[in-house]
Amino acid sequence: MHWASLNWTDLVLSLFRGTMRCEVPDKKSSWDWAVLTGDVWKKHGQAVADATPYLPGSFDRPPRNPAEKISSGYKAWEYLLYVVGLGPALFLDIGLPNKYWQHFCKGVSVIRCFQQYNIPTPQLVASHERAVEYAAEFETLYYQRMESRIHFVRQSVHNMPHLGPETIRVGPPGLHAQWTIERTIGNLGQEIKSHSQPYANLSERGLRRSQVNALKAMIPTLDRTDQKGLPRGSVDLGAGFVLLRARDEHKHHIDGEAGRVIRQYLEGVGKGRIRGDLAVARWARLRLPNGQIARSAWKEKRKALNKVRMARNVKTLIDGKYEIGEVQYFLRASLRGEICALALIDFYSQPCPDLLQRSFDTIWSCTFEAEDDLRLVPVESIVSVVAMVPHQYAGQRRYFLVEKPGLDTIWEEEEDEEEKA
Repeated sequence: MHWASLNWTDLVLSLFRGTMRCEVPDKKSSWDWAVLTGDVWKKHGQAVADATPYLPGSFDRPPRNPAEKISSGYKAWEYLLYVVGLGPALFLDIGLPNKYWQHFCKGVSVIRCFQQYNIPTPQLVASHERAVEYAAEFETLYYQRMESRIHFVRQSVHNMPHLGPETIRVGPPGLHAQWTIERTIGNLGQEIKSHSQPYANLSERGLRRSQVNALKAMIPTLDRTDQKGLPRGSVDLGAGFVLLRARDEHKHHIDGEAGRVIRQYLEGVGKGRIRGDLAVARWARLRLPNGQIARSAWKEKRKALNKVRMARNVKTLIDGKYEIGEVQYFLRASLRGEICALALIDFYSQPCPDLLQRSFDTIWSCTFEAEDDLRLVPVESIVSVVAMVPHQYAGQRRYFLVEKPGLDTIWEEEEDEEEKA
């Protein structure tokens, strides 16, 4: 997906910054999309850098200030998180005319879809339609059938309408993208031991890798990805979920809204009336099946903002509906004779429907009030760790969602008009 992380992002930034080559009779004064200049560019770059504490460590390298570092070895992954992850919300604040901003968001929605390893068929169809529209609208908005602008229409634009058909033919791009090939080339190269015949040695290592992979596919129990075992004090919950320390040495008395929520949940699932004080032992971290580690406000809030990469915001799937919340802490309780792991989560509001619709589902913008929607849920309802980055919209402090590229994105199939009726 380097066409998206490097080629397409470079095209977008070149247009918005007005650094694209201008040939006569074209004039840059007619480029009303070139708004990332002067102080606006510097302010925007600082906004990108300020988002770093809100991006979890599992998101890998966060984007640096592009106004200072974009010409100093800016990495493909930084471009991806910056433009595709943060871009829709941050570009909304820089005075970019609405038609260009919406067109950009349409492109982002396509890229986010095709970065997934699993793409539902309805989402694939909808994204293909958007990709075709994006390419056609790009020529209308930017190229405008001017010979002097023909260099605007790069391969990254032409490539979009081909993503859908190619996904059907060879699978999601994320499975055969440049990231995957580069990693394979790198670790196979590390296995070369014969300096006199490196290519023959490389062929043998590739053959052995294929044989091992075939055996693992036929006998899944041979695939032991966790050779080191679990950390001391952790609890394997099954299905890929693992509770990790820190943990209260002794049970902690819980009162206030949190105590009411926990008491209500436990009484509702059959523990009967709980009399007296409520005490639980809190856990700080949870490892998810996708390898991410969800943390908690209990421990993270003890650190200064510039010393943390927040991992306490999670995406949950409850009763078939996606919701975003901030984990307060994890706990274990005996329910119906079974020890279960639960998460106390303070949920964000539902996303702004107007902004979600205008941005082609790329800006999931919520408000957050402490203990406004506090719930206790099974840890199995947690899907992934996400980022919630603060921003201003309509004079209100809100938080917009950023998901790690490659993981399944929030997407809900639109209802037909007959179904709505």
